Amino acid sequence: MFNLDDYDYPLPEERIAQMPAVRRDDSRMLVLDRRGGSMAHRHFRDLIGYLRPGDVLVVNDTRVVCGRLIGRKPTGGRVELLILDYADALRRRAAGETLTARCLVKAAKPTRAGARLDFPEGLSAEVLAAENGILTVRFEGADDFEALLERIGHVPLPPYIRRTEGENGSDRQTYQTVYAARKGAVAAPTAGLHFTEALLEEIRRAGVEIVAVTLHVGYGTFLPVRVEDIRQHRMHAERFRIPPETARAVNAAREAGRRVIAVGTTCVRTLEFATDDAGRLAAGEGDCDLFIYPGYRFKAVDAMITNFHLPRSTLLMLVSAFAGREAILGAYRAAIAGGYRFYSYGDGMLIL
Repeated sequence: MFNLDDYDYPLPEERIAQMPAVRRDDSRMLVLDRRGGSMAHRHFRDLIGYLRPGDVLVVNDTRVVCGRLIGRKPTGGRVELLILDYADALRRRAAGETLTARCLVKAAKPTRAGARLDFPEGLSAEVLAAENGILTVRFEGADDFEALLERIGHVPLPPYIRRTEGENGSDRQTYQTVYAARKGAVAAPTAGLHFTEALLEEIRRAGVEIVAVTLHVGYGTFLPVRVEDIRQHRMHAERFRIPPETARAVNAAREAGRRVIAVGTTCVRTLEFATDDAGRLAAGEGDCDLFIYPGYRFKAVDAMITNFHLPRSTLLMLVSAFAGREAILGAYRAAIAGGYRFYSYGDGMLIL
């Protein structure tokens, strides 16, 4: 249960979705009953049939930043940066500090401290420190950094999507939930990509309350677990925010015996991190570094919507903690045999 190999499974390359569904809620949905072990094969638009009046549906309203920048070194060599701490960088600048950020770097040769990097529209960056492929840089030449990124930045698609951005910038819309509001993520909370405005409205009309938390998904989402005993793994912290109205709704539901349904592992981690042992969710903000793996006792979440996750990943460990490792791996085998699409742009699961 605690060995990394216990969370491996074979996945044919063709099962990794490279493009989104034409219509978001046309994606397929595997429904897993974690108590009885039964499975059903549906489409995401059928979600409404599994919800009850009084349920509280919690979504993550983080917004993916166009934080992938392509520029040049003074030598003319190509360099690519991925901003990892966008929200924190803007917060520091608002406090009167210079605009500095931690960035993942991709270049043919090492990028060292002191180097100057040039980007379109007069944006430049001085490298203040370089360590383990991550640079600390100070940006200059941008009065309105947010607007400039929207113009010159690129969508940070996950590494397993092996293509460039969609025509006419289509990934700027499709790799974003319809309720995305607060900029700061380097990856989308992908379970939410299946929702349409129409489906959300139908859910509200059915008597389900929809509330939001914010967790800015970081690059740690893609970092592999490198220890054989998963209990030795340490999660990267990600910034979260829980509004008072969300805490009130969740706490009222739990007191009344109504279900709390989390949309995505990011919501699960946020809710569980901020819930005390008595089951009370606290409003506020901070840094979430909770690692959920089998043996964890859930305090806040009764059901979850999620996608199909990478082998040997912390996300696969989280859903295994929720539904049981054997049940999850069995569901994954059924999904592969049934032609489901995996990962960020892939199909979804509802775990009840």
